[in-house]
Amino acid sequence: MTDDQIICKTIKFVKSTLKGAEGGHDWFHIHRVLKTSQTIAKDEKVDPLVVSLGALLHDIADSKFHNGDETVGPEMAREFLKNIGVSEDIVNHVVLIIQNISFKGGNVEQKFTSPELDVIQDADRLDAIGAIGIARCFNYGGFKNRALYDPEIVPNLYMTKEEYKNSTAPTINHFYEKLLLLKDRMNTKTGKRMAEDRHSFMESFLKQFYKEWEGRH
Repeated sequence: MTDDQIICKTIKFVKSTLKGAEGGHDWFHIHRVLKTSQTIAKDEKVDPLVVSLGALLHDIADSKFHNGDETVGPEMAREFLKNIGVSEDIVNHVVLIIQNISFKGGNVEQKFTSPELDVIQDADRLDAIGAIGIARCFNYGGFKNRALYDPEIVPNLYMTKEEYKNSTAPTINHFYEKLLLLKDRMNTKTGKRMAEDRHSFMESFLKQFYKEWEGRH
């Protein structure tokens, strides 16, 4: 099977699996991460097949939607890739990417690195900031029935992994607990450059948000 055929089969699998998913973690999120990964990868020395498969499968079963179980996605990806005949070394690499890509709070160290993970992680983080990042953030907050903002609930910048996973804080707090931190956590030159503009947009949004919250001009 050619690389193109493997990617086509994976796209079909992901579209089917994520049908009806929450709007911030649906096929369109995957598609954006795939395209951004391919853009970043042009300036990096990476295996393009690993990048494409990692991007396509990175959120195949996000733990947020599986009672916090972080094993579902990696195992689902492993089973699918093995069934379509992908080589074991590529399968193992993709599984490690899925296990290590996500932001788990400010104090959790990543256990695995690779140039391909760097690329996909940057693309995934870029989709969490800027205009789309803001839209996804409030979409998920609405999905979880969270308050938009509560001035009395201060953002927690020192959460443990479990506190981060179980947080029910207002949506605005998530900007400080994750989104505004991502610019300085980009791995690649291209990712860092792309993050600057999106970060600035979020800062402008927050200024406007607080102005409107207080009823000011």
